[in-house]
Amino acid sequence: MLPLPATLDLAGAAPLMCAGLTMFSALREWRAGPGTRVAIAGLGGLGHLGVKLAAAMGARVTVLSRDHAREADARRFGAAALHTVADAPRAALDLIISTVSAVTDQAPLLDLLDVDGTLVMAGAPPAPLSVPAGHLITWRRRVAGSSIGGLAESREMLDFCAAHGIEAETEIIHADQMGTAFARLDAADVRYRLVLDASTL
Repeated sequence: MLPLPATLDLAGAAPLMCAGLTMFSALREWRAGPGTRVAIAGLGGLGHLGVKLAAAMGARVTVLSRDHAREADARRFGAAALHTVADAPRAALDLIISTVSAVTDQAPLLDLLDVDGTLVMAGAPPAPLSVPAGHLITWRRRVAGSSIGGLAESREMLDFCAAHGIEAETEIIHADQMGTAFARLDAADVRYRLVLDASTL
């Protein structure tokens, strides 16, 4: 078992090991830090941790969302701004990490990247992505993918979260709530990760 930092218990570390590691790995690989302009597309179970991590790394963080309903949460997690894709400044970002699984047309996100910007897919739409070549060629933009890291990166992520007081926003549910939990996920009514109390199984 991976040893935990003294300030993190198992209940706090467990949600970080899947969602937190996915975002940490992408942010580290594409060098998020002071001076970088990072956007997290989708403020859900993955996205809220991406905002916290990127802000703690020193990046200027923007949240891209379908509306402004979660703007207060985005700012509380460390974002400097929240925009919809329609009202976001064009060519103003170095890195976008998309956690969105429902959208296949990536042209609107690519328009937000500056020269040499990268769109990293952490969400997995069920259909093939639509990525117009012109959006890549014109300003040397890139599309990449990211999943999770190995044990060394897991340890680094846990240490980083412990040092910066980063935890997942969780809601504990019981086994008899599983049916409604899936409906709430579909309705985007979860803030931000559901954790099953295994003792209720």
